Amino acid sequence: MARILFICLGNICRSVAAEYIMKEIVRREGVEKEFFISSAGTSAEEAGAGMYPPMYRELEKAGVAVGNHRATRMKRGDYGKYDLLIGMDAENLYDMKRIWNGDPEGKIYRLMDFTDTPGNVSDPWYTRDFARAYRDIRCGCEALYRKWVKI
Repeated sequence: MARILFICLGNICRSVAAEYIMKEIVRREGVEKEFFISSAGTSAEEAGAGMYPPMYRELEKAGVAVGNHRATRMKRGDYGKYDLLIGMDAENLYDMKRIWNGDPEGKIYRLMDFTDTPGNVSDPWYTRDFARAYRDIRCGCEALYRKWVKI
């Protein structure tokens, strides 16, 4: 079973959107039983909070099924539990490597680095552009599935 953890700062926008989009992709492909997909934040400041409503609306508008999400902070032990640890931006990667004392097994990536336009998924909490964040996350998850998961 492939285990993927998506990570952003608070786990209320980008990482949880990636979690549900990726779950939709593997369900569409008929391989959902081969995956465990989750999300977390590098910070505990939003722990227990639900998905941020504007991001929820973007997923709903796109027809992505969303569960009863509650934000959680990543844990030290998560490094050993997952095959892929996918951050949304360079700051997330910095924090992930700091918390996990590096990346000795080469599991840490930025989501957009799987696409033809590598870089950060901008944080819609600050940009207020939830539609753009959704498009980037969708593109990143589709590319991740094609390049890593399907290999």
